[in-house]
Amino acid sequence: MLRRLSIRDFVIVTSLELEFHRGFSVLTGETGAGKSILIDALQLALGQRADALVVREGATRADISAEFDCPHTLQPWLAEAGLEPEDEVLLLRRSIDAGGKSRAWINGHSATAAQLKQVADHVLDIHGQHAWQSLTRPASVRALIDAVAGVDTRAVQAAWQAWRHAREALEKARTQADALAREREGLAWQIGELRKLSPVEGQWRELCDEHARLSNGHSLIEAAQASAQALEGDGDSVLRGLHAALQHLHQVQRHDARLPPIADTLEQAQSLIEDATHSLRSYLGRTELDPSRLQELDERMSAWMGLARRLRRQPEELPALLLQWEQELQHLDQSIDLESLQARCEAALAGYERAAESASQARGRAAPRLAQQVSQAMQQLGMAGGRFEVALLPEPDPQSWGRESVELRVAGHEGSEPRPLAKVASGGELSRLALAIAVTTAQDDPQGAATLIFDEIDAGVGGSVADTVGRLMKQLGGQRQVLSVTHLAQVASCADHHFVVSKLAQGGQTSSRVLLVDGEARVGELARMLGGERLSTSVAHAQSLLEHGRSSTTP
Repeated sequence: MLRRLSIRDFVIVTSLELEFHRGFSVLTGETGAGKSILIDALQLALGQRADALVVREGATRADISAEFDCPHTLQPWLAEAGLEPEDEVLLLRRSIDAGGKSRAWINGHSATAAQLKQVADHVLDIHGQHAWQSLTRPASVRALIDAVAGVDTRAVQAAWQAWRHAREALEKARTQADALAREREGLAWQIGELRKLSPVEGQWRELCDEHARLSNGHSLIEAAQASAQALEGDGDSVLRGLHAALQHLHQVQRHDARLPPIADTLEQAQSLIEDATHSLRSYLGRTELDPSRLQELDERMSAWMGLARRLRRQPEELPALLLQWEQELQHLDQSIDLESLQARCEAALAGYERAAESASQARGRAAPRLAQQVSQAMQQLGMAGGRFEVALLPEPDPQSWGRESVELRVAGHEGSEPRPLAKVASGGELSRLALAIAVTTAQDDPQGAATLIFDEIDAGVGGSVADTVGRLMKQLGGQRQVLSVTHLAQVASCADHHFVVSKLAQGGQTSSRVLLVDGEARVGELARMLGGERLSTSVAHAQSLLEHGRSSTTP
């Protein structure tokens, strides 16, 4: 539930700290006092688009903080995003500067407005005075029935997308068969040219290295022979010199301890040079001039470079290019395989039908239950004999939400036939119907938001109907935290908690303040709402309403 709301320099609010409680609370006050400002501030804290105009004149920025009990359904998302709460308290904060720049925080961590909106769905549900307008929009109506039915349309939408993509691939193959065939033919010819070369990854570097060895064969052999001769040949070779030096040192090293290490070093050098000499002889034994192999390499490298030039690629890129084209050819073969595409399309459609049928069954079970509950609420809201229907209308073609559209129908009084809600002319009936639906669906969805706000949704009603609205909200307050902005004394008298908004002019500036009232102050506010705060009859009426509201349980 909503625990606390803090507002600084927002519109005409200088500073405001409000604590909220469980049950049913109302917010009342004179027209223009700023009742809607509190709802606007709360919506900004929950991610609504910000505007520099909300900053109080003369201030540098507006700050809004809202503290909620953290719902368990939100905790995994918060943990994944690194926004874990402390002590199961969810703290949302929004700041808007005079330039219109907005910043947001969740539990003290920097966040985005989009993340605030994701949180909002779990903690708060606001029903405005024009809530009935959403009931005339098909998408909103579908969302309403799906929420009651517990339908997650993501599975249906994913299956519909898969079917649509499969159908588009099939239609493309049918309409572009000739073009795809020509594209395949050209690609197959290019692959054939590459396959003649049989390029392998790393092969071009091997060819270059071998060609370099063979083309410099004479120089390599001469250098190896000269090196071997210098190391061990007749005359003044390196090995002969080392052998002589070691003989001299061996004869005298026992007379000076500094000489044996030198002799050891020379022996190691002698061993290394002998190994090198052996390697040179082995190299000369395996190396020979091969003009035919060199010519073969020339021809193969020429073929590589010629094909690379035609394809405008580097020679070393040819193996990867062959692999890429072979994959493209495989994709093209699949694209023009009409039989396979047809089978895939049918399988995707069957998957969609299964998902859509599951959604249809859930909607079919929920529709009459919702219709009955709303019809019962209508009887209490001045629409005696009225009837509410939820019509599921089959769609001729698959849709992303399923196989049926949803239409709300209403008969305002006994004996009339239910008509589409969009054709109901009376704004008062529409408002009452919206309230009936809001209260009914809130009771029907135990997993819904813990806090419900009704922003003057009772506009256009009065008398005994207003009394029923108050009792309905009080009843709902036993299950959820309910906050209602109202102008009806009958509704306000049923509340567990009563906040009054007023304007205060001081120092040439006007600001709003909010007080939690009780006792005489509350009676006085109810009397004002009745239209005669100075008349004893209004005060008596207010006291009577308050006593009646306190004793109200169910309508």
